[in-house]
Amino acid sequence: MSSRRSRISDEEIKELISKLQFLLPETRRQGASRASAAKLLKETCNYIESLHREVDDLSDRLTELMATMDIGSAQAEIVRSLLRS
Repeated sequence: MSSRRSRISDEEIKELISKLQFLLPETRRQGASRASAAKLLKETCNYIESLHREVDDLSDRLTELMATMDIGSAQAEIVRSLLRS
């Protein structure tokens, strides 16, 4: 059984690069200036890594907050309801 990879056209690559450029805060601030694809991919990786760090930090802060709350308090219930949604 042979599997063939579908080839992405140059036009599709340009469209994906454009979408990435729009999604990244740094490139969005730069406006219409076009970054190279390699630079854009590097910035995308850096941005994803920073998001991972932010999620880890927020998770740690939430864990600390929950540890100091009374389990049956209204505050704790609000936090639990936010986590469920």
